[in-house]
Amino acid sequence: MEPIAVSGGKATIELGADGVIHLAWKPGIVLEAADAHAAMAAVNEVAGVQEYPMLIHVESTEAVTRQARAVFSIRCAASRTALLGSSPVDRVLANFFLGVHLPPCPTRFFTSRDEAMDWLLPGSKA
Repeated sequence: MEPIAVSGGKATIELGADGVIHLAWKPGIVLEAADAHAAMAAVNEVAGVQEYPMLIHVESTEAVTRQARAVFSIRCAASRTALLGSSPVDRVLANFFLGVHLPPCPTRFFTSRDEAMDWLLPGSKA
């Protein structure tokens, strides 16, 4: 499937041939509650009635509002979630979320795409 724009235009989403939902936020954005709701609706739409592991690209996200963080605590079609970042700021944002909110599925932060994919798809050579 080709990536599709999430309502609001701040992200794209696709269900990859690898069986992983890829949610990619645009760099430099501030995530608001409406963005989080749109992304979760897109995840559920792409997944249909199944659950899939999800890789969320959070590289260079400027900020995530408290309201958006609360939305990300609501269960969606993700069976497990890897947050992929590249900077210390990305790590701080992810760790803050993970420390304050209880994710609805197993969730970890990674700076290596390969490590994230290995965690999302145990036993495969992603």
